[in-house]
Amino acid sequence: MNIVKREMKANAKALIFWCIGVLVMVGAGMGKYAGMNGNGDTINELMSEMPASLQAIMGTASFDLSTAIGFYGLLYVYLIVMATIHAVMLGSNMIAKEERDKTAEFLLVKPISRSTVISMKMVSALVQLLVFNLVTLVSSIIIVERYAGVDETTGTIYLLMIGMFLLQVLFLIMGTAIAVFSNNATKASAVATAILLLLFILSILINLSGNPDLLKYVTPFKYFEAESIINHHQLEPFYVSLTGILIIALTTISYIYYQKKDLNL
Repeated sequence: MNIVKREMKANAKALIFWCIGVLVMVGAGMGKYAGMNGNGDTINELMSEMPASLQAIMGTASFDLSTAIGFYGLLYVYLIVMATIHAVMLGSNMIAKEERDKTAEFLLVKPISRSTVISMKMVSALVQLLVFNLVTLVSSIIIVERYAGVDETTGTIYLLMIGMFLLQVLFLIMGTAIAVFSNNATKASAVATAILLLLFILSILINLSGNPDLLKYVTPFKYFEAESIINHHQLEPFYVSLTGILIIALTTISYIYYQKKDLNL
């Protein structure tokens, strides 16, 4: 448990800044909705007249921007990017920083196994992801319902946050796996973030393509899209299962390879 406390203390300031960032994002985003309230039909018409390429880049999709939850769906795209960047950096840094800061030897001479070390680090990381997600959930419910009127939005926001948390965990484990396999601890976080951004860009390119169904399995950013969740009021079981399989597979690989990894002490 000392490792969990150590990790939580080391990442406390960063977590606070990320939580403030997401609060600002939700508050400012929905504030724009309030400023445009009453002009929803005009906004929808304006968006529909935009080129398909611009709609894909902006993430407007088929959201009804005249409703609070529709506008929040547009905002959710950017919340997902924030959440996954935080997660992938957290996952890569929790392994790489021990080599980068030359503290791996101090940690590993303690009477604990490598599997215990990585397990405790993951527990700490999952707690931080949960805090980030809960801050996003609570702020979203409070702020969105303020503008939603009689519309029921809480259930939809819960589903959106579950989808976000699944992606957070997936990218956390992805970042961990990249750090475990990386021979250069100083570059592990940069590589992990670059891969995440490539997957996000790929999701935009899929939106632009004529046949998105052929490629939507390649990038996790297509698994829990706000448009699908808002319109169907559920997470697609296939993508939930696929995400779970990927998390288990990457976790298993990370544990196995970390036991054999030559650490730069």
